[in-house]
Amino acid sequence: MTTHLDTSHHVLAMSAAAAPAARIEPPALVELDTADCFGDQIRSFADVQRGVDWSQINPATGPVYVEGARPGDVLVVHVERIEIAAQGVMCTGGGFGTLADRIPDLHWRFLPVDEGVAHWSDEVSIRIEPMIGVIGVAPAGDPIPCGTPGSHGGNMDTKLITEGATVYLPVQVPGALLAAGDLHAAMGDGEVAVTGVEVSGRVTLHVDVRDDLPLRDPLVETRELVATIASAETLDEAADAATHHMAALLNERLGIALPDAVMLMSAVGDLQVSQVVDPLKTARFVMPKAIYEPVWGPLL
Repeated sequence: MTTHLDTSHHVLAMSAAAAPAARIEPPALVELDTADCFGDQIRSFADVQRGVDWSQINPATGPVYVEGARPGDVLVVHVERIEIAAQGVMCTGGGFGTLADRIPDLHWRFLPVDEGVAHWSDEVSIRIEPMIGVIGVAPAGDPIPCGTPGSHGGNMDTKLITEGATVYLPVQVPGALLAAGDLHAAMGDGEVAVTGVEVSGRVTLHVDVRDDLPLRDPLVETRELVATIASAETLDEAADAATHHMAALLNERLGIALPDAVMLMSAVGDLQVSQVVDPLKTARFVMPKAIYEPVWGPLL
């Protein structure tokens, strides 16, 4: 049986005090309808003129209480499917984005989405690669706004989180309290405008729990790679944390001597930027499975 939640069940902060919108017994399928990052407020230029309620930004559908999930466990969330709406929206400037100093006013663009592309204009089309911007669990401490990333997940804005990917989230409170939202039809690394092609939609997630995988930060796994994800005040700190986490995993889980693990990472791994526009910056370190799995076996 699939558990379904519509957008009326949402949170604006991930919190241990949030009342569960649903309870599931893992393994289980969860289907979440999601609003876009503006809470579906902006569908046309007429909506722009009426203004945005910025207190309603980045809603995440949920939370879902996962029976048996305890602090120290890992929530294993496989993205079965992402369905997106027929229109995306973008904005930049007005104090937002990396070029806010050059663009004083807020600028908007609406992009029809069909047949696998988002239409920027009659001449320019963008191939859609739907992904989840916000996915996380409740933190053990104070509530964290859904727009902020961290060790609980949250607004990681990592374009690897697409159909077929698996997200590993360290459980911090009983039941985990999973929530997700902020879909993008397409987004480049960095999300420099402060938006990708923002869309509403529906995600189908397969949720399970593991108690044999101690993690301090989220991981993403695809068919080809594993990526450690870290968020921090600066991009340097986030990059450092993601790199240290990958080295520790290769050393501790696969038994690769630390100097060898680091040299392998330097030879074939990629240190990448996820986003630089949220309250914390997010980086990831990516290792291809084809390098280590034939010799040392699966990392996860």
